[in-house]
Amino acid sequence: MSAAFICDGLRTPIGRYGGALSGVRPDDLAAHCLSALCKGLPEGAREAIDDVILGCANQAGEDNRNVARMAGLLAGLPVATGGITVNRLCASGLDAVAAAARAIMAGDAGMMIAGGVESMSRAPYVLNKSDIPFGRAQRLEDTTIGWRMVNPAMAADFGVDTMPETAENVATEFGISRNDQDTFAQRSQSRAASARDFHAGEIAALRVEIARQPVEFAADEHPRATSLEALARLAPIVRPGGTVTAGNSSGVNDGAAALLLTDHRMIERFGLRPRARILGMASAGVAPRVMGIGPVPATRKLLDRLGWTLGDVDIVELNEAFAAQALAVLRALGFPDDADHVNPHGGAIALGHPLGMSGARLVLTATRALEAGGGRRAIVTLCAGVGQGVALALERT
Repeated sequence: MSAAFICDGLRTPIGRYGGALSGVRPDDLAAHCLSALCKGLPEGAREAIDDVILGCANQAGEDNRNVARMAGLLAGLPVATGGITVNRLCASGLDAVAAAARAIMAGDAGMMIAGGVESMSRAPYVLNKSDIPFGRAQRLEDTTIGWRMVNPAMAADFGVDTMPETAENVATEFGISRNDQDTFAQRSQSRAASARDFHAGEIAALRVEIARQPVEFAADEHPRATSLEALARLAPIVRPGGTVTAGNSSGVNDGAAALLLTDHRMIERFGLRPRARILGMASAGVAPRVMGIGPVPATRKLLDRLGWTLGDVDIVELNEAFAAQALAVLRALGFPDDADHVNPHGGAIALGHPLGMSGARLVLTATRALEAGGGRRAIVTLCAGVGQGVALALERT
């Protein structure tokens, strides 16, 4: 079996909802990453790319027609290079990386691009057709995030809690206090602020139009200076007396990321530099109403397959969907709330969470953290809507 290596990667800056990237189509966001990634390739390498795999959670608007294929064509990849879009909601970008790695390990590909894209700003409203011919019972649905067009059996058997409601469920079930959530959120913001230069090294700036003026957008837009006092003043967003707020939740964001994966043959053929090896991925299901704890069984399953313990892991990139779920995961796995090696450069509460992009962004960040002296091994893990967790293992080469 071949080994799969990450040789390069980059991402757009992450934009706020309705912010700097809201005027950029998702296929163009992804194409920007693919184009920038390919610029640094030696002659002939672009033609050797077997396929493009991108994660995307929405796929209801401008990203609907297999955004990976469209982005590849828009980026100038050869017409012969295919593209496929995968969807595991928040973990879509991570699944794309894993799928590319599996193709390489199986010998079905030698060079792949994998990543993810999401424009939550541009997610459309959709109009349901009536259940009866010529009926007038149409319903308008917002596709930005969460449930829509719900199956009544799903609602009856499993519930259709919104994402913030699932975080409140986790907070209640695992005893996560409001103060602990706010403290975690403030730490994420602080770490992200201290890591601006680190994150700048993975960003491919792009030109956007703001107030009808062209501007180079080169830094993440979501992080903001805050304090525990300011976070404590925010009102709960689920119910009175609740603990989940806009300040201790991830954002609604836009962005794209792409990574170059290869086998040994392509590394030798084109003189590429392997930066990390992908060792495996595991997924697991949990009850949808507490979807945030999904990383716990997924991580345990992956560690068991690899014969690792958590003590063997030097970097953990855990997607911060909500402070409540991140803390529940950390405590269940036996980490302290402020573990230095978990999201050492901040997480999604500060940086933002463009759904289909985030998993790929976390792999890129983990790879660069290992390179920067963070150790030898990393775990990347996310929860996903409808009750799932995914985890992927990396090793520095």
